[in-house]
Amino acid sequence: MSLILFAFVVRVRDGLPLSASTDFEHNRELQERKQQLRTISKALARLPDRGTVKGQQLNIYFVSLEGVSYMTVCHCSLPVAKAFCFLEDLRWEFTACFNSTVVALAARPYPFLEFDGTIQKLKQQYNQSGGPALEVTLAEVQEDLRIHPPQVINLDDVELSNGTANGHMEQGPGSGQNQRLEPVTAPGILSLILNIMCASLNVIRGVHLIEYTFQDDYEGIWNVVAFLLAFLCCVFQCHLYLFHSSLKKLKSFTLLSVIILCNLYLFGMRNAWQLSFHISVASLSTVLILTRKLQDRTNDCGV
Repeated sequence: MSLILFAFVVRVRDGLPLSASTDFEHNRELQERKQQLRTISKALARLPDRGTVKGQQLNIYFVSLEGVSYMTVCHCSLPVAKAFCFLEDLRWEFTACFNSTVVALAARPYPFLEFDGTIQKLKQQYNQSGGPALEVTLAEVQEDLRIHPPQVINLDDVELSNGTANGHMEQGPGSGQNQRLEPVTAPGILSLILNIMCASLNVIRGVHLIEYTFQDDYEGIWNVVAFLLAFLCCVFQCHLYLFHSSLKKLKSFTLLSVIILCNLYLFGMRNAWQLSFHISVASLSTVLILTRKLQDRTNDCGV
């Protein structure tokens, strides 16, 4: 039985996958651990240099050094010291093949797939012999782990950290998952630009009217309120499109209704074409807000 099942090398600053071992085993827990590797890799810049994630039968171990993190999925029967010996050997092999400049300039995922051959040889050595060739290395690692034990990582905290850092999550009561929206589309960018334009027109007209309102004993105060309220609704429409929110449908239709009412109230200060433009932009934004769905979480760290 293989004790070291999977190895993964990533860049710390952005979680870019650099290389990975070829996956010959497809049991369910291994696939779950590989997905967790992807989650952890996105948070490496905020995690300690050495850590572990406990599983039912499989554990995750990782070591980060000089901007690169070396990660592995091992059977729980493998001693922790041997797992970190494997990672140390993996680090030496990788740094012997690729310098820090090449790693820093890598722009696409898995640019060093040829390193898979080296990973496979190292895995085979550990799986067949049960550990490193030099016992002195194992003793050194055991002593180092005794003095500086690896931190046990809580994946719930990592997922929460990822969602907050990426700006795609709004935690609702009782919610334990991060919710990521689909990528912004070209029509979505257009609606954001038009919404920002409408918001700017509303706030400019509203601020300009404030001056005359003070001079005319506040006769036009409700026009100012209508302009500024429409401005705020445009801003909130942009927020709803960019970020996931609970009660999205209710909030979207409420904002659309307020924008329509504000513009109808301003009839006379704006002509029919101007009113149509503002209402059309608000309607387009509402449609795009409601059609932008949550993104499926796919397993993309396997090779």
